[in-house]
Amino acid sequence: MRKFLLALFLFGIVQIGCSQEKRKIEWASIDRLSWQNFEASPDYSIDFSANTNSGMSYSWNYSTRTGKPELTHEVKSNFYPDLSWVKDVNNPAYLLAHEQLHFDITELHARKLRKRLAEYEIGRRIRQDLKKLYNITEAERVAMQNRFDKETSHSENKEAEYHWRKFVASQLAEYEVYAL
Repeated sequence: MRKFLLALFLFGIVQIGCSQEKRKIEWASIDRLSWQNFEASPDYSIDFSANTNSGMSYSWNYSTRTGKPELTHEVKSNFYPDLSWVKDVNNPAYLLAHEQLHFDITELHARKLRKRLAEYEIGRRIRQDLKKLYNITEAERVAMQNRFDKETSHSENKEAEYHWRKFVASQLAEYEVYAL
């Protein structure tokens, strides 16, 4: 009976943990974001009109079952509706394009990580090496997101905004071979 109760308790904890996983929309599964994707309550304590919460995830597997080392991996760029929000805005199409660009920057870095993982030569410290590749790419992603907001003044500088749109589009095209 004790084992049964312990198993039931552990099952409940696993269920709670799984149910608390963030809902996400993968970059490859939608053409463009819409305001309906922004489901969180706005944060009125800050000056921004909207907030896109996006990030990369990756998984990998290593095997020698064929007689030689084999690494498989999967990298996704995700948008998190429950953590993204919008306030009432004057120019919703323009602002939505700005928020989409944040998601596109995440996809650009997912492609860069896919490239790095594809080029990785299997060594003795696979786990540490792959974590380092991810951490480098994630740091670059965060830096670019911050630079984008700084240079565009969070979408207020239209000239810089259009420069960034062209730049990110050209970078996505350059890494097209690493798209899903």
